[in-house]
Order: sequence, then structure tokens, then C-alpha cells
Amino acid sequence: MVLSCAVLVIGGIVYASDHIDAPAVKGQTTDITDLYVFQAKNTDNLVFVANSQGLLAPSATGAARFDPNTLIQFKIDNNGDNVEDLVIQAIYKDGKINVFGPARPALTGARTKIDEGNFIGSVAVTPYGAAHPIVETGAYGIKLFAGPRDDPFFFDLDQFHKITGGMASGFNNPGVDAFAGTNVLSVVVEVPKSLLHAQKDKLGVWLTTSLQESSGHGNY
Repeated sequence: MVLSCAVLVIGGIVYASDHIDAPAVKGQTTDITDLYVFQAKNTDNLVFVANSQGLLAPSATGAARFDPNTLIQFKIDNNGDNVEDLVIQAIYKDGKINVFGPARPALTGARTKIDEGNFIGSVAVTPYGAAHPIVETGAYGIKLFAGPRDDPFFFDLDQFHKITGGMASGFNNPGVDAFAGTNVLSVVVEVPKSLLHAQKDKLGVWLTTSLQESSGHGNY
């Protein structure tokens, strides 16, 4: 299992980045780049974004695919005990991303399984280069998107290496975006806040990717 995490105060915006930080999954379908959570244009909703399979060159993006054996999960702690109270699950099947939740997980921690009883809906994967994104509305008014996007994360990697190597004391303004022109595969879920039951308007959110166990039976 691979994870990225953040804490959200309702109405703000947070992200957590993990570009090239997990050598064991670099270049694999489980490789998370970023988690974003932010208030939607409709301020009654929150948007959850899972980005994976980063550093895709335009020439490689068209062939990039979600993996039917990789479960993507937003895990949500709504009472401050650092244990997931709700999960939003996404899995690829037959050209679409199927989404489940938000619902109480059958298992917490490193192991999990798909909660098929809380199916929200599905959305076809938007092809690379499409003029318009494919967006579907599932149960409870939850909106869904999946497909390649330009990597929104900005980081001056070369300058960072100079700083850590003692050759510079800080970042430049403006810096040079090492990820410019590269793409990621995104799963985006817009959820009414009323379904998340946040206490004191605060949520802990982390993102995981898990491979299906060899024994099958829907366990990850």
C-alpha cells in the first residue's frame, strides 16, 4: 500500500506531494503523486483529487492506463482520532472508473476490500487530448471525473538539489517548474460536505493505492 496524507479545515485547500519519493513503486500504477482536497465552486461541496502515475511525457500519456487491480482510496477521519471513519473507493473496470462511498470501511488500516454495497456511480475515462472532460453525476449529487491531466504541482527540483547539496541557500523567484509539460492520471470526486460529518469543520484525509491480493476475493 502507498499513501499520501493531509489535514483539511473545511473551506481551505490542502495538498500532499510524493513525486519520486517512493522508489519501490516508481513507474507503477500504485505510484501516488498528489492528494488535493479543496472547496468546490459550490461551497456546500468538497473536491477530492487523487493523482498517480506521474512524470508522463505527452508522448506516453495516450498509452497510460488505470489498473483494474489497483484500488484508489480517499480515507477520511472526521473525528480526529487518526483512524478512517469513511472511505471513498475508486477502481477501474472496462474503460470506466467505478466509485463507492463515502461509507464506513469494512476494514481499517493497511488491508481493505471494496464496499460494493455503497456504489455511487461510474465515469468513462476521458481520453488524452479530448476537447472536453467527461463528468458524470452519481448518487447524492456526487460528481465524478477520471483521466489524464497536466500535473498541477509546481516544484523547482534542480534548485532543491542545490539547496540540499549546500550550493544554494534558498529558492529563486520565479523558480523553474520541473514538472512542466508532464501529466498524471487523475480521479476527481466532488462530494457534498453533509455526507462527510466533519466534527468542528475539520477532516483528516489521506490517499492510498492498494494492489489486489493474489488470493482474490476482493481483498486489497
